[in-house]
Amino acid sequence: MSFSADIITLFPELFPGPLGASVLGRGMADGLWSLEATQLRDFASDRHRTVDDTPSGGGAGMVLKPDILAKAIDAISPVGDPRPRILMSPRGRPLTQQRAHELAEGPGAVIVCGRFEGIDQRVIDARQLEEISIGDYVLAGGEVAAMVLLEAVVRLIPGVLGKAESHADESFENGLLEYPQYTRPQTFEGVDIPAVLTSGDHGKIAKWRTEQSQTLTAARRPDLLGK
Repeated sequence: MSFSADIITLFPELFPGPLGASVLGRGMADGLWSLEATQLRDFASDRHRTVDDTPSGGGAGMVLKPDILAKAIDAISPVGDPRPRILMSPRGRPLTQQRAHELAEGPGAVIVCGRFEGIDQRVIDARQLEEISIGDYVLAGGEVAAMVLLEAVVRLIPGVLGKAESHADESFENGLLEYPQYTRPQTFEGVDIPAVLTSGDHGKIAKWRTEQSQTLTAARRPDLLGK
């Protein structure tokens, strides 16, 4: 069974966007994964297709209504659907490479894209939405965040990148940042490719790459070394 992603959004026209390009798009065309975007307003019952209301207790902005969103979730992900339900949210747990692997190995995901001031907490609790954040900042909506999550996940699906080793040495795969990469020409603006990389000695190359990864990680992300 291929990976199946469903997006609940006020802007379905944004999808697939970059997810339909390059190797991800080819993977979709080859049936390795699929994507459907659903308009949340289709589940509103009034003639204005209202999906939000003022926040209880006062405050700026608007909040997505729980009854409308619950209807959408239930229609797309009925009882028995094994896919996790995810809400892109700046207050969620940070997206990690480990979580991306876990999702890539599963049947897919149902992703809710918030807007305005967020969504009613009751639907988060009642529909058991897993809140995931892509960083310590706030976006205008969850659509771009959903694309980031799906790109991180879909590229890990077997066959999408072509070879499993394509991501084996990438940043975060082994707890370190990736080592520097080089390619021809041999000399660029007076700087040569490190000699070890053209030596043909695979043992020395592997050692150099490990040392470079450790040095970069210590300088830029020492928190990773603590893990």
